Formats: sequence, structure tokens, C-alpha cells
Amino acid sequence: MKALTNIHFTEPVLLDPTNPITVNLIGAGGTGHRMLTELVRAHSCLQGLGKPGLQVNVFDDDIITDANRGRQMFAKSEIGYLKSVTLINRINRHEGTNWKAVPEKFGTKTLHLLPNAGKANIYITCVDTVSARFDIADALRKVCRDSRSDRAKPFYWMDLGNSRFTGQLVLATLCEIKQPESERFRPVGVLPKVTDEFKDLLEQVDDREEPSCSQAEALRKQDLYINTVLAVYGAELLWQLLTDGMIENRGLFLDIKKFKITPLKVA
Repeated sequence: MKALTNIHFTEPVLLDPTNPITVNLIGAGGTGHRMLTELVRAHSCLQGLGKPGLQVNVFDDDIITDANRGRQMFAKSEIGYLKSVTLINRINRHEGTNWKAVPEKFGTKTLHLLPNAGKANIYITCVDTVSARFDIADALRKVCRDSRSDRAKPFYWMDLGNSRFTGQLVLATLCEIKQPESERFRPVGVLPKVTDEFKDLLEQVDDREEPSCSQAEALRKQDLYINTVLAVYGAELLWQLLTDGMIENRGLFLDIKKFKITPLKVA
């Protein structure tokens, strides 16, 4: 007898929402910058399907430097300004949205300072260090304990991270998602967090991330298109989650130098 394919069915609240789906994007660097662009496209296309779209909050306290130009689309005239504020102002002017920039780090120490106490339906993290990921995981546990209403209830956490030529994308549930009965598939209601599933590997990573002083140095640390490829795949996974209502893959491992992608199956 053939084994049933593992499938995760999307939280129903996100498939037919009456209000925009709230998304907290944490980090507006190389990957976060590009992910924000893809979220604009997803928002516009969701509205084209007759849905309310997205309400995005961007958390980043970094200042634009000359080293950010090239991999990130910043102008010379924007050097010295906050990344989050610059990007959100640009999007709101272009799209007529009311998305929010929060020039703070998202973590356990700042939750009480953040709008709506940091609550959102979906979290997307594009941060540089392992310590930041573990702190965000602790913060999300607190947010989940304090969230009761469906409108602000956290459902998913997507984490994206990379080195120079490789990257990973992992989608997790922040609560158990009730699954429908199915004779064709094996529904899976819990997707593990990156900080739980890959804890041992993360703890072996060198966490000393120093800022780059020039574009050349930045490119030696991360290949030009690694962030773009990772963000596009992350956006595609999110799009499948919100439009297909089910996913067979919950992430991937990427090696851009070898043109190799290994999907991470729902299990």
C-alpha cells in the first residue's frame, strides 16, 4: 500500500481573512530588503484575488551605509538614514499602503516597546546571527502566551539565513494548526522551529558577525544573488501557503554556487 504524502493545511483564518494578514518582517538587510519587495508583490496580487492583502511591519534599527549599496537598492542620498524607515516610506508612497517601520530590534528586551506588543499572524526573520534567532524564538514564545484573539494570533514563523554561497529556509508553526481529515494525504499540524530542529547545528556556528566597510568586502562575505534567490523561494512558499491552502514542502537548503536546491519536506 502506497504511503500517504505528508501535507500541512494552512490555518483557515488566513485563507479567507476579513482583515489584512499581519506580517512582522524582522531584518531589512540583504535578504530582508528583497523579501520586503516580494511581500509588496504578494500584497498586490492577493488584493487582485479579492482578498484584503497584507499589513507589514518592518523591524530594523540599522543605518544605511555605502557597503549596503549594490546588493541592496539604496541610493547614495539615502546613506545615513534608517533602513526600515527608508524602505517603508518608499513602499507607502508607491503603493498607497500604510505599512509600518519600527526602528528597533525585535527580541525579548524590546517586546514591551513594539506596536501591538510585537503580535502578528506571520513572522519572517532575516537576521545575521544565531544569538538573534534564539532570542527571537524566546520572544515568540512570550507573544504566543499573551495572544488570545484570532486577529492578532501568531500562526507561522519563517526563518531565512545564509552564508556566502549557501542558505536555508524553514517554515514553522507557532501553535498547532488544526488539520482537516483526509483520505488522500497525511495532515501534519505542527512544523518544528528552526531553533528546535537544528539547535545543535546552530550552536556550532561562529556568531561573530562584523559589519562590512565596503561593497567589495560585503560581496566577499555573501554572494551577490544569494539573498535574492532565498527571498524569492521564501515568498513562493508563503504564496503557496496563502493561496493553495496546503504545502508539501516547508523550506529548503540552497547552494547557489552548485545550483543545488534540496527541499525540506513536511514530516
